[in-house]
Amino acid sequence: MYFQRYYLECLSHASYMVADEQTGVAAVIDPQRDIEIYLEDAKEHGFKIEHVILTHFHADFIAGHIELRNQCGAKIYLGSRAEAEFEFQRLGDGDAIEFGNVQLQALETPGHTPEGLSILVFDKSVDSEQPQSVLTGDTLFIGDVGRPDLLASIGVTADELADMLYDSLHNKLMKLPDATLVYPAHGAGSMCGKNLSDAASSTIGEQKQYNYALQPMTLEAFKELVTAEQPEAPDYFVHDAILNRQERPAMDETMRDKLRPLDVDEVLSLQHSGAQIVDVRSALDFAGGHLQGALNIGLDGKYATWAGTILDKDHEIVVIAEPGQEQEAVMRLGRIGFDNVVGYLLGGLNALDDRPDLLQRTERITAQALAEQQSAASHYFILDIRTPTEYQQGHIEGSYNIPLNHLEERLQTIPSDETVVIHCAGGYRSSLGASLLQKHGLENVLDLVGGFGAWKASQLPQVPATASTT
Repeated sequence: MYFQRYYLECLSHASYMVADEQTGVAAVIDPQRDIEIYLEDAKEHGFKIEHVILTHFHADFIAGHIELRNQCGAKIYLGSRAEAEFEFQRLGDGDAIEFGNVQLQALETPGHTPEGLSILVFDKSVDSEQPQSVLTGDTLFIGDVGRPDLLASIGVTADELADMLYDSLHNKLMKLPDATLVYPAHGAGSMCGKNLSDAASSTIGEQKQYNYALQPMTLEAFKELVTAEQPEAPDYFVHDAILNRQERPAMDETMRDKLRPLDVDEVLSLQHSGAQIVDVRSALDFAGGHLQGALNIGLDGKYATWAGTILDKDHEIVVIAEPGQEQEAVMRLGRIGFDNVVGYLLGGLNALDDRPDLLQRTERITAQALAEQQSAASHYFILDIRTPTEYQQGHIEGSYNIPLNHLEERLQTIPSDETVVIHCAGGYRSSLGASLLQKHGLENVLDLVGGFGAWKASQLPQVPATASTT
């Protein structure tokens, strides 16, 4: 049996290929939308991808089941409770897909979503009675369990899903042999849980011992525990969960229409008509000069997550990138279903070399300079755009907390007659936040270099977690 894990760092997403090396038949579980990685792997090993399984309707990315069906003729499999526009085969408890020495057996594990599946993987040449591993989707993570409160499932309440999750964990997954390897669909950084590990795999036995949500407790205690302090989900999650149910254009079709080079005047015309300008360069390069009104969502961070959080899926998008990076920027938007890109600025920022009137800078300040100027009685409005949990764990005295995902809706609370020093943990989010403030006309904005991390590293005064207030 051939088994391969693929990990997409920017979305904290894991997918898998399982193949029988004798027959050459392969299955892909929870694929990303850009499927070239699976096609190349299959070609290299002489496999044919005949099956594609979704453990559930993902909310944080668009899965590649349509693409694999179109390009490979793969049959799509979903849980028995799933409803979708495309043709698929339902999998209920005990249903199996067999090819050569490989058996993939369905275990219905609702809770994160009602149609949730886990897939038991058997290598019959080794052991036909005990599964070698279980692909748990978003039901069981390493160190955590799938959150039941995303509300991406229409007609099912978070409370009902929590009931299902408890049953799936305690009466199904935890009853598997302790040696069974656990491979989830997400790792650390995903918003599908709050305590995910960055480990690639674990075992059922290890998770029973160390996973906080699998310890002995009542159903009510479980519900309270797994729903507490969950990260706020971006609005695009509902959009993606619905899109994953639909018959939709494949990514290769949408990419052909989106990679259109635009000159400066075309970009300005689109911007004037309401198009969103997204500059995907690094924070440092963006600060040095950028098109007025552009938002900085860098490719070097959680690009797709923040694009899905800040951008409007119903308004056109124009990309500004370093030459050669346009395709990646557009493709990564397509991974989350943002197919509303209309083109990119030809030549990147170099296209504005003879148009300095269109350029804007973002001024930056170091932690030490900020501390010195504060002590010299200079008055700054210090805006901390981290999450409330991060803020409560320590912050700069006198700072004001507005999480980045709520910044635009709370612009009126930011004084326009003061210099605003904006910061996050390390500088990625604050560059986006500063560009958002500049887009809305705030001129006196400084971006704190290195964020709160640099402030702490400089051993400057802070309000510690034990004394912090919301």
